[in-house]
Amino acid sequence: MKRSIRIQRLIAAIGIILFLGKILAWYLTHSVTVLTDALEGIVNVVAGFLGLYSITLAAKPRDPNHPFGHGKAEFISAAVEGTLITLAGIFIIYEAIDHLITPHELEKLDIGLLIVAASGLVNYLMGFYAAKQGEKENSMVLVSAGKHLMTDAYSGIAIIIGITLLLLTKNKYMWLDSAVALCFAVIIVITGYKVVRRSISGIMDETDMGQLQQVIDVLQENRQAPWVDIHHLRVLNHSGRMHVDAHLTVPNYYTVLEAGKEIKNIDTLIKSKFGQEVEVFIQTEGCKPKQCHICGVDNCPIRSHAFEHQEKWVLENIWKEHRHGVVAVA
Repeated sequence: MKRSIRIQRLIAAIGIILFLGKILAWYLTHSVTVLTDALEGIVNVVAGFLGLYSITLAAKPRDPNHPFGHGKAEFISAAVEGTLITLAGIFIIYEAIDHLITPHELEKLDIGLLIVAASGLVNYLMGFYAAKQGEKENSMVLVSAGKHLMTDAYSGIAIIIGITLLLLTKNKYMWLDSAVALCFAVIIVITGYKVVRRSISGIMDETDMGQLQQVIDVLQENRQAPWVDIHHLRVLNHSGRMHVDAHLTVPNYYTVLEAGKEIKNIDTLIKSKFGQEVEVFIQTEGCKPKQCHICGVDNCPIRSHAFEHQEKWVLENIWKEHRHGVVAVA
């Protein structure tokens, strides 16, 4: 988490420097295309500091008021960032259409081109680094910030092409300035929507289906006989901390110590695959006679039916609340 905070500080600092450069470029050129890049710079600065605040807050340890930690602050930050990106895109569309209707002379495009190109290169390098580290640290703030910066860099290519064409044609086709800005704005709005969508899914505790499938595969591949059944499996991820919650059915003659041993085995298994920071919450339940046909425990003293087959744990059945082999809800 400390590494994530350092990266976010760097993003915020670079954002300020690049924003000032873009404002200078717009002042010199009076180009609406360059203005769109400058507006994106404002979003970068606000998002950078907002992300720094949220990622610092998310790093705080759990407390009585926040038993699951402060990780959701990252989702709120990403939601605000996505909203700002979208609003910037809408404003750019308005400005581009206005300048398309009433075009004006552009100046010093060569200097503006150099500033935009340098800013785009820095944004791409910083964005690529932030996104990679965000995936490694499992930080949504860094991933969102990285993708935002990379998108800014990609759109900067369109801006560079537009300014270059204006330079080559000596401002003969003034409409190119607004046309490039409109294309840029569409990319920004789409990016903002994606960031907002992802943040809302986090706030709503939407499951990462890929990660859930990985947990299911690990449990299925390393299944032990006393694990008669696992159901009501839930996997959440807040600020790099993975939470696994499930109900485990064990033979009902097991003592508390024996059931606790099986919980420990599952805890160790999951942490060995996903890292020691994973929080595992397992609730044990005693088996029911109707589950004998799916129980592979040898020499069971209370078996009432012969063992037939194990119920394979798959995505479609392991998340449900009821036990396997029992029709009624547990």
